[in-house]
Amino acid sequence: MGLFRSLLAPIRWIARFPIVQFAVVVAGIFWLQAADGNSVFGEIFSALDWLVDLSVRQLSEIFEVKSFTRSWLTLAFMVGYVYLAAFAILVLASVILKAVVEVAARTNILGLRNAIARQRGIVAYRAWLPLERIRPEEIAQARWEEMFAWPANNKPPYPSLGWRLARGLISWAAVMLIVAVLLQEFTLFPILTWLGNAIRMHAP
Repeated sequence: MGLFRSLLAPIRWIARFPIVQFAVVVAGIFWLQAADGNSVFGEIFSALDWLVDLSVRQLSEIFEVKSFTRSWLTLAFMVGYVYLAAFAILVLASVILKAVVEVAARTNILGLRNAIARQRGIVAYRAWLPLERIRPEEIAQARWEEMFAWPANNKPPYPSLGWRLARGLISWAAVMLIVAVLLQEFTLFPILTWLGNAIRMHAP
């Protein structure tokens, strides 16, 4: 496992650059566009093209969209949708890979249990070491871990996933609202006016 991670490290380092990700997305769009219209990839591009056109038309109902703006909106939506789809595929692949690795470790397929446990033990130790460095000498290590790292009831010492998602959504909504107010007051982009028009247009 360690050797495999070492071989993939340069590729992962390069793939983290936004310009590399953008280039891969644009190349994927050209590849889908060049596919035969009757093939699976051609159908995917047709669906993507329809979704982008629908999004641009929806925005054109809120504010005036001329040719220059339409071209930029088309590019932005096309790249954005492909990027989201690629991100979702990578997340799904990561979840499946983690599940396969855990099954292999639990059942000791090909004798991988020790290698997987050793690698995860190293990661756990590196994550635990900063906590141990600030432990007061008068507090036992087991007690310190029970207080902050591994509670006795085996419950994680952090809020639930639902609470973390709700807090993140509220934080993002607050930031977006502040940005919209600043754009409304100090720029030529009346975001709040556009949002109000969109809500009134789709209201029953």
